Amino acid sequence: MADRLNVRPSTAVGAVLALCVAVFATVAALVAAHGWAPFGFERGALDWVVAHRPHPAERTAELLTDLGTGVFSYLFALAAGVLAARATRPHRSRPAAVAVLLAPAAWLAAGQLLRQGLMHGFGRPRPPAADWAFTAHDFAFPSGHAFTAALSAGLLALAVAMARPSAARPAATAAAVFAVLIGCTRVYLGVHWPLDVLAGWLLAVAWLALGVLLFRKRLGALRGDHAPG
Repeated sequence: MADRLNVRPSTAVGAVLALCVAVFATVAALVAAHGWAPFGFERGALDWVVAHRPHPAERTAELLTDLGTGVFSYLFALAAGVLAARATRPHRSRPAAVAVLLAPAAWLAAGQLLRQGLMHGFGRPRPPAADWAFTAHDFAFPSGHAFTAALSAGLLALAVAMARPSAARPAATAAAVFAVLIGCTRVYLGVHWPLDVLAGWLLAVAWLALGVLLFRKRLGALRGDHAPG
């Protein structure tokens, strides 16, 4: 795992970061050029979910969507911190342990500030309130739930990979499935357009990749890894 964290990933993670930022910027530019109004396929998707929203499915979506924000996301981040702190235990001091423990939650909070700033800066209106099956606030782009779910689950998956390298792939798969489910509930409940959710996912992956690039060398040092970066 040390080789994976310190040799190959810098180029690959940098490429992921650049790609996500480029696609996010492209999506934002396209939506802005469209006057922040929904595209036809977005309106069509909303019309379809409103017509196919029986109460049991709607209730399930409501329960799922709650997992994508608020206390749950910070519990994921704290769990990531605990796993990361345990993975670096033999090689770090007490202050370093506290820093590792809190780093995922701090990165999540910083990402939320970025996302809020972008959301208010873009100011894309949400779908009509008559189509909502869930309470929503503020603007639509990028989706806060999609961003938060993807970022918090991604942080936890990275920590699992640090603590148990053999579980890296299942953890990444679970994180991706969780993020997709939460994002889809936002469209299904009528509070986001599809491109809002896509933008939330892209921003989350970009922010996660930036965190890996910024902190991987420090984590490697705390774990006692000596492979070149």
